[in-house]
Amino acid sequence: MHGERDLAPGNGVQQDRGGDKRADEPMSRLAGRLRIFARAIPRLLIKPLRREPRHPRRILIAHHLLLGDTLLLTPLLAKLRVQYPQAQIVLACPKAIVPLYAGRPFGVAVLPFDPRDPRSVRDVLLSGPYDLGMVLGDNRHSWLALGAGCRWIVGHAGDKPAWKNWPLNRSVPYPAAPAAWADLAAELIDGPPPRAYRPADWPAPPHAALPEPSQFAKPYVVLHPGASTRVKRWPNARWRELAQRVEALGYLPVWTGGPGEAELIREIDPDPRHPNLAARLGLGELWHLFAGAQAVVCPDTGVAHLGRLIGVPTLALFGPGNALIHGAGRYWREVPFVPITVAEMPCRDQPFIFRRKVAWVRRCDRNETTCVAWRGDHADCMGRLSVESVYNALQNVLVKV
Repeated sequence: MHGERDLAPGNGVQQDRGGDKRADEPMSRLAGRLRIFARAIPRLLIKPLRREPRHPRRILIAHHLLLGDTLLLTPLLAKLRVQYPQAQIVLACPKAIVPLYAGRPFGVAVLPFDPRDPRSVRDVLLSGPYDLGMVLGDNRHSWLALGAGCRWIVGHAGDKPAWKNWPLNRSVPYPAAPAAWADLAAELIDGPPPRAYRPADWPAPPHAALPEPSQFAKPYVVLHPGASTRVKRWPNARWRELAQRVEALGYLPVWTGGPGEAELIREIDPDPRHPNLAARLGLGELWHLFAGAQAVVCPDTGVAHLGRLIGVPTLALFGPGNALIHGAGRYWREVPFVPITVAEMPCRDQPFIFRRKVAWVRRCDRNETTCVAWRGDHADCMGRLSVESVYNALQNVLVKV
């Protein structure tokens, strides 16, 4: 592509020595922000002179989102590639997620970014200049875009406090009508929406062999009980019953989970009757496991969005989250994704998304100590999702496989 540069650390990226810490020494978030502000503030002075580029050749997407929200940027990547086919698109990316982009979907290059890691902060700051910067989620990263030399910066309006928005040249308000957040991210740039996603759009990442491959001789269904917060978890007894019903249908239930969730699976399945791969797989291996599954069942968490990328039938259990905002939306409309939720949950009443107050948003960011409907080991919104409803939806999916 036009203007392509090698962005890997140590491969042609200018080194920033000048009395700094060693690059491999950790630092606090504050230290990282001070470094970013030191480079960005002088550039803020020339903001009135900046002009919107007509044909950007280098584009930076600045953020520090978790797995699920990072994957929700996919329609933005697709739209940018169609709008600017010759541009180099660089995605700042949490280090743990970088392997998913090894195949360069949509021709995107990734730069590992963690505000506590001096090497990654330095590499992003020195990777510029860029013609266009896109800021997603927290607008504090508009300062990262400015520090990296973005000449025109676009983000969603309304973040607080106001200083987060100062580097923005264009602030796009959230619309008055409800929509999936992934589709809203793509609307930060003008033009028609990207075509519907196809699994072939995303090359599978490299992976090692799955542990105990002989166990996967029969068709299997992946059950992923863990979530980023306890209020998103379905009661353990219901997972156990669902696994029994999956087995009765003739499928092998396979448990997965992230780091630290192996014990959760042991609580659910104490006898270990079924394979437990929790904390044993990287994202590449998890991709490979999902790709071979008949279906995946999980809470509204990052792996639900991973399932959509792969194209495996995915059942996502929405409790505090909003199935419209984080569902398939327009972009993933053709993939087999089934949200299971209670549509009108009284305590799903917080009208905020990324600290913006949006009239149509109805979601809940409470934890188990602040949840107004905590039932001892689960939130009421998750408790209202019955085994029968999940099982029936799973049966419908498996009939179509």
